[in-house]
Amino acid sequence: MVFLSRAKLMPFVLMGLAALLNVLLISCSQAAQTVGGADERPFVAVIQMAEQPAFNAVRDGLKDELTEAGYVEGETLRWEWRSARINPVTAAQIARKYAAARPTVIVAIAPASAQAIATAVKKTPVIFSAVSDPVGSALVEDTAKPGQNISGVSDLSPIGPHLALIKEILPAAKTIGVIYDAGTKSAARLIESITAEAAEQGFTEVKGVTVFASDEVSEAAGTLAGSVDALYVPPDKTVMAALEAVVEAGENSGVPVFAGSEEAVARGAIAGFSFSYYDIGRQTGAMVVKVIKGSRPGELPVEYAENLQLHINPAAATALGVTLPAAVTARANIAEPI
Repeated sequence: MVFLSRAKLMPFVLMGLAALLNVLLISCSQAAQTVGGADERPFVAVIQMAEQPAFNAVRDGLKDELTEAGYVEGETLRWEWRSARINPVTAAQIARKYAAARPTVIVAIAPASAQAIATAVKKTPVIFSAVSDPVGSALVEDTAKPGQNISGVSDLSPIGPHLALIKEILPAAKTIGVIYDAGTKSAARLIESITAEAAEQGFTEVKGVTVFASDEVSEAAGTLAGSVDALYVPPDKTVMAALEAVVEAGENSGVPVFAGSEEAVARGAIAGFSFSYYDIGRQTGAMVVKVIKGSRPGELPVEYAENLQLHINPAAATALGVTLPAAVTARANIAEPI
């Protein structure tokens, strides 16, 4: 049997104590209420998947809307937010902590953080924000009647207004072409939504072409442009990376391109709507205020971007021989070409 001297044994003892202390601290931090103490003020707890400009803008808009409604941090509101730093494990830890804390309402920004919260929280009211496909993300079964403890604001591209805009500019248009990345989770639902809305707007057909990479966009656009009256580009990252190829295909076939962002209009689409994530945050804050005042999330329909900005590219329209109606130009912003 080997015996260690006290001097040699001490480092092992200290390492063991440090490990035990670390376990205890982690356990306590996960079990404890994030904002301690009994307090009658509303408690809004916010989780976002990452600190990036769009999500930060949502959080800023949320807080400003609460402040304007009289819920001021440190005075009439208990406020806390946490970033998961793009780590699903961290998101799950934050979700469990908020589930234990039972705030008045939890706000989850972006799909992954909302899914983490929905998994961990079954009773506390939850309002999500910046989730393009709440149904596909398994957050709600019906956007009109969520029915559980969760609802929120989607950042889905405003398909209805976009298709109505196409009809306003091209009244005789009957067919729409859409190029989209089949690898995205919301692709199928996007086409379903476009097809359903197109029928409501009087279009007879939506032709969809799928791609899996940006280098496939040019060929897809060339194939599609010759058989439709208009091309519609939703804010699909894969297609947006090769947007100029879509615009070129449209120009070669005399087919106008409409798009789902200000950037796309500046890059050659003739018109489109955009919205700001700050405004999405304000809209989210308005829903949170309703919950604080007693509304149940399950009784609040999922909302979509309301404060839309119309952008036009007159030069692109002129190049295609398209006359933009006065009613459109009167309410539009002119996108500066990129």
